[in-house]
This record gives sequence, C-alpha cells and structure tokens, in this order.
Amino acid sequence: MKAKWLPIAAAVTAALASQAAFAVDFHGYFRSGVGVSTDGSMQTGLSANAKQKVGRLGNEADTYGEIQLGSEVFNKDGKTFYVDSMVAMTSNGSNDWESTESRFQCTGANGTISDCENKEDATFALRQFNVQAKGLLGFAPEATLWAGKRYYQRHDIHISDFYYWNISGAGAGIEGIQAGPGKLSFAWVRNDRSGTDDGWSFNDELNVNTLDLRYAGIPLWQDGSLEVGVDYAIANPSDAQKDSSNALYKNAKDGVMLTAELTQGIFGGFNKTVLQYGTEGYSKTFAFWGDGSWYGAEAKDGADGFRIINHGVIPMGNAWEMGHQLVYGVGNDMWDGNDKWETMSVVARPMYKWDDFNKTVFEGGYFKDKNKSTNGSSLEDSGYKLTLAQAWSAGSSFWARPEIRVFASYLAQDKQDMKGNAFNNGTADDTWNFGVQAEAWW
Repeated sequence: MKAKWLPIAAAVTAALASQAAFAVDFHGYFRSGVGVSTDGSMQTGLSANAKQKVGRLGNEADTYGEIQLGSEVFNKDGKTFYVDSMVAMTSNGSNDWESTESRFQCTGANGTISDCENKEDATFALRQFNVQAKGLLGFAPEATLWAGKRYYQRHDIHISDFYYWNISGAGAGIEGIQAGPGKLSFAWVRNDRSGTDDGWSFNDELNVNTLDLRYAGIPLWQDGSLEVGVDYAIANPSDAQKDSSNALYKNAKDGVMLTAELTQGIFGGFNKTVLQYGTEGYSKTFAFWGDGSWYGAEAKDGADGFRIINHGVIPMGNAWEMGHQLVYGVGNDMWDGNDKWETMSVVARPMYKWDDFNKTVFEGGYFKDKNKSTNGSSLEDSGYKLTLAQAWSAGSSFWARPEIRVFASYLAQDKQDMKGNAFNNGTADDTWNFGVQAEAWW
C-alpha cells in the first residue's frame, strides 16, 4: 500500500516545486464601517455623485473591496508574460450573511408593498482579467503588449473617489513606447452605453468602442510634466437598431474627448491641472461626472462640453497636509430644450498629524448644479458637507493605510429645484451622520 502512494506523493511534490517558481502578487483595497444618522441609517444622498462633489470622508455607507492576484508565468530571453486578475464586491453592510441571494427588503416610511422589493445584499464583479507581455515587440522592447479586461491608466482624485479619465474595460493595446522624451500608448477598449430610460423613451444597450491615444511623461521644467491624450468613441449600432424607429440608433454619432494634464511637484506633494473638451456623447461625461468609460450616445446631435479640474495633495510644514479639488464641468445642447448644464465642486481635506499614528482630519465640500433651458428658465441644486474625523493610520503620510476613522458629518442642501429634499425620506434638507470606518490598500 505504501508503495502505491509514492508516485502520488512525488507528483504532488513536483507540482508544488514547479509552482514555487511563480510568485503570486497579492494586492487589494477595501473600505467598510458602521454609521447612523439622525433618521436611521447613514444618509449620503445629497445629490447624484454626492461623494464626488462634496468629498468621501464620512460620506460612504457601503462595504467595498477588491482582491487582485497576478503572477509572472513566463520569463525567458528578456520576454515575459504576466497574468493579472481582480474581483470586487460591494454591499450596504446591513447584516452578517451578505450574499447574492435575493431577500425581501423594504425602504421608506410608508410601509406599503410599493416600498418593498427583492434585493441582493451583495454584488460581485469581475474587474480585471488580462495578459501583459513585454519584450515581444522588436521596434519597442520596453513596451507592454496587453489584451483582456483591465484597469487602464486611470486618473482620479482620491479624496472624492472621482475618476475623470478612465476608459477601463475589455480591450487590447500597446503601452509605454519610448518616443522622444515621453512614452506613447494606444488602446482599443469596449465601453458600451448601457440601456437608458429618461422617463420619455427607453434605449437598450448600444455597442461603443473607444480608441485611446496618449503621450505621457513630457518634461516641461523642474518637477513639471505634461500628459496629453485623445479618445475617440465609435458608436456601433446593430442592423436591428439602425432599422428601428428609435432616432438614437439611426443618428448615433461618434465623439472625441481631448485631455491635457499638467503635473507639478510642490514641497514633496503634487498639484494637477486638467483640461478636457468633448463632442457629442462626451458632453454628458462632463456634465454628469463621467470618466470616459461610458459614452452618452443618446445626446442630441451637435452637443459638446468641457471640464476644468485642479487637484492635489500639498504638505504644509511638518504637521499639516491638505488634499483639495476644484471641478467645473459644462454640457451644451445635450437634449431638446437644454441650453447648458453646469456643475461645480470644491473640496478641501486638511489634516493635522499629532504623531506618526494619530491624525485629526477635517473635510469640507460644496457643489452646485445648474440646468439652463433654451427658454431662459433655469433650475439649481446645491449643497455642502462638513466632516470632522479622528484617524489612526499606519504612518503619518496623507496616504498611509490601513486607517481607522471615527467621524461626524453634517450634510445640507441650499437649493433643491431638481432633487427635492434629500434626507429623512424626503422630509428634510439636512442630516447628521456618525460612524467608524476602516480603509486599506496593499
């Protein structure tokens, strides 16, 4: 009997030994906590994209996590292949056993059956699965050839979780080609427009393919660099959609988005100034806090828009650091009757470091949305958030994580022409949130 087990043991040992050559990279991100408001659970619905507009500190009520596993599976003669993967989950953190199984949940104060529906406690998503190869291109051995589903060169503002240049999805490309002082990258990514229902008409999913060209790392002066790029969205309706009576599919237009980002190092920190301009469906990207990964193909023919962003993290002496964002976006002529949609936001997060592990953090944010019609009338929504938090982190840096925070937040509306009262089931224009949150990346 013992002799029969020897070949099996040898095979297992050989398999383990062969796998040892492939080290697995383990990365991830999560945030989670618990909170209450003056009217039940935490309330963060100040506006659509509320945390992007007024800041995320003390303004996130979910559990969100990403697990990333990757490994270099081949390395020979200067040629390498790397396989990367990531899954993510999100939930409202309301109970212990959170799964994709639906359960009957009720919201609102009326207690009627119309307030109830079957909902999943948690959802899971495939975020990345791709192959990245280096050393294969004779004309650019330093470049990476990749294909699959991928986070692709994402540009974001951490304090508001706002991604302003991000075409991530399933695609392929070549990145990092040394071309003069900078590096050139090209990608083709699928960014379908999901089905939309604006209350007047329904549009099913529309195939959209994005061509992305970037030139990054252009040196300008000391600690200053420039990145420029162009994204071309190709609307690709099916034959059935073209033959339908829906004007969207018959008249869906391609769009162009231009981006320039200036980065300046300051006292060990950084400041970024971003200018973006877009045509057709990209007008909605700028008006409604998009990032380029969705294309508003339903926008009226001839629409356009632009966005101006300034953000960064700047040290202020030994004990202070501050993150900030300024955003101003405009969408023009996006639908019949629309003249201009303007959105603006200002967020500041100063922090004082008591020592290497203890911080007091304040975050204030204000936003205003204005929709001007062609008849001269206009509607406005505006509001603000103030948060005070005590934090304990693994180091004194602004970016030190993991971090545990105890916070109190006040959210209020100034105007609510379009949204109405945002809190306490539509009966109040302000609220308090209290809670504890953990955030980590590795």
